[in-house]
Amino acid sequence: MKETNIQNAGRAFHLTAVLTFFVAGFEVLLALFHYQPGMSFFNIANCVTVNPYFYCLILILANLILLPGAMLLYRQNGLSLKDEIIGRKTWAKDILYGVLALVITEMLQLLFLPIYQLEQSGMTNTAENSAGVIVLRIIALVLVSGICKEIYFRGIAKTFCGSVMGETTALLLFNVMFAMLDWYNIGFSFVAGLVWIWAYKKSGHLIACMIAHGGANLIGICYMVLTSGGLQK
Repeated sequence: MKETNIQNAGRAFHLTAVLTFFVAGFEVLLALFHYQPGMSFFNIANCVTVNPYFYCLILILANLILLPGAMLLYRQNGLSLKDEIIGRKTWAKDILYGVLALVITEMLQLLFLPIYQLEQSGMTNTAENSAGVIVLRIIALVLVSGICKEIYFRGIAKTFCGSVMGETTALLLFNVMFAMLDWYNIGFSFVAGLVWIWAYKKSGHLIACMIAHGGANLIGICYMVLTSGGLQK
């Protein structure tokens, strides 16, 4: 096994691990800040996004600060991140797999509704739905997370760690980190990640899982607005 491959795998793992533990640690601090005696774990998890400004800004900054490192990793190895995202000749197939993965993700989301109801139980719905917050959520969760996280947790996992530990093993390991970063989703990110891995492997390009990831978050934002009183002025 080439030493360069091992070094690249180490860089890819460290970059993604930094993102995972930084964001997950910040989420824990947010949850503890809003903790009140008697809260269940589900209620504590729900506290992570109580302050959408802090949460979204940290998510945006953490992802964008590390993005140049991922881009440099591709460039130094003579690889095109653009070609990794979408194929010129296969873009229609790539998009089709993305839409299919989105549909599957939303079907699985229905199975998690009882868990989300437990998160909300005993708590007042204080979701802020002003236009500014909605735009910030779309930037953070649909655009930045939908694109950057797929580069970190799917793209560099397969491209740089797959040759060292095996493609499937690498994708599953990084999916565990993906679930750790979104621990407050009580396991849904891991399940959704498996679907997005499938779409990525079938299409061969990241656009498929980017569509599924960003689309699922956009639907979640719309659902939150509709179920919490609509858009606020």
